[in-house]
Amino acid sequence: MKALVKSQAGPGLELTEVPVPAVGANDVLIKVRRTGICGTDLHIDTWDDWARRTITPPLIIGHEFCGDIVEVGSEVTDLEPGLFVSAEGHLVCGRCRACLAGRRHLCVNTRGIGVQIDGAFAEYIAIPAGNVWVHRTPVDPDVAAIFDPFGNAVHTALQFPCLGEDVLVTGAGPIGIMAALVAKHAGARNVVITDHSDQRLELARRLGVDHTLNTAEVPVRDVQQALRMREGFDVGLEMSGSGQALRDMVDNMTHGGRIAMLGIPSRDIALDFSKVVFNMLTIKGVYGREIFETWYAMSVLLQSGLDISGVITDRFHYTDFRAAFAATASGHSGKVVMSWDD
Repeated sequence: MKALVKSQAGPGLELTEVPVPAVGANDVLIKVRRTGICGTDLHIDTWDDWARRTITPPLIIGHEFCGDIVEVGSEVTDLEPGLFVSAEGHLVCGRCRACLAGRRHLCVNTRGIGVQIDGAFAEYIAIPAGNVWVHRTPVDPDVAAIFDPFGNAVHTALQFPCLGEDVLVTGAGPIGIMAALVAKHAGARNVVITDHSDQRLELARRLGVDHTLNTAEVPVRDVQQALRMREGFDVGLEMSGSGQALRDMVDNMTHGGRIAMLGIPSRDIALDFSKVVFNMLTIKGVYGREIFETWYAMSVLLQSGLDISGVITDRFHYTDFRAAFAATASGHSGKVVMSWDD
């Protein structure tokens, strides 16, 4: 089969022939239909410091995908060929304290497909049956391919109740935009999303985020005045990893405000924690998705009318992966999806 492989230490990826993966007794084999490109994949491609510390070549990369089950292992009884599925890319140990308590998203021994083990940028992937999410209702394959990052957005946006609240989202990348849409769908009074990219802010507006702000030009406090807010934002969703964005968020929260932080800083952040203390703010780190509660919420949100399809701005065949990666790295696109159909 064809697969996109980090074949050796150093920049670059190789589209090459590799064996179809073996199917263990508790695994399923999936014919991949679509894959989404993540920032993690860019790090592996460019071979930055994180990739050098984390990745052991050779490795098939990629973790956002959907496809059809074509084979099930001998011990798999609740899945069958023909089902259209996505999958949770975090493989957990099942035996640590968090796993035994049913909190698998907190497993201390988590391994990721496309990071520690072979991933989904291939014509086929074998994965444990317990990681499979079956799409029981119709969903576009392009959207099904990005359930992983959509799950990041949902997990973050639903950390704190949004109903009737004023929500500040920092970072208008695809996950930030989806988080803003989820907060609005969940009943937030005002949702404001900030960024320095006019292109991404325009995409957010087109998809239905009512209030966008380029903080390189206008301070966040000005939008509070425009919206006639009296005491600051109730909920913050930090999706950018920017130190300045986090500081702006802390400065504009109401007393007792709550911040969910998904963005990963690339360097240490200086923060005046006296504001966190005196204003009694909560800052909660968020990672991945709850397995599988977030997946259930994602499906229900789509069934109830939430439309995230517009966040996908570019589509390529996997043989044109170089252009797909370039579009993702440009900083101007939304989600980029690759097709693995013949």
